[in-house]
Amino acid sequence: MAYVDGFVIPVPLANKDKFIAHAREFDAYFIEYGATRVWECWGDDVPHGKQTDFHRAVEAKEGEAVCFSWIEWPDKETRDRQMGLLMELMKNDPRFDPQNNPPPFDGARMIFGGFQPVVVVGE
Repeated sequence: MAYVDGFVIPVPLANKDKFIAHAREFDAYFIEYGATRVWECWGDDVPHGKQTDFHRAVEAKEGEAVCFSWIEWPDKETRDRQMGLLMELMKNDPRFDPQNNPPPFDGARMIFGGFQPVVVVGE
């Protein structure tokens, strides 16, 4: 069964084009390493809640959008194996060095996790 990695990231509004360019560059590696699909979504209708919300979850500041992304894998085994290989590549490849190629967002405020689908309707 498919497996999904999900991410929520605060991104400065001024960095939208940089975020899209960064995603196009780096998401290609996930596909190369076996992901079946990657979605990068820019927050359009993300309300502030009374108790909790996406903004609080990532400590989004004024002038930041909340982005929601996910990577679909064929199964958890593929994800674990290929993500491990990709993480090793990232340790040694200067393209992934944040000093040389800084991300257009604060990765320290990103939340993420792996999820096993339990209900899938449609495609």
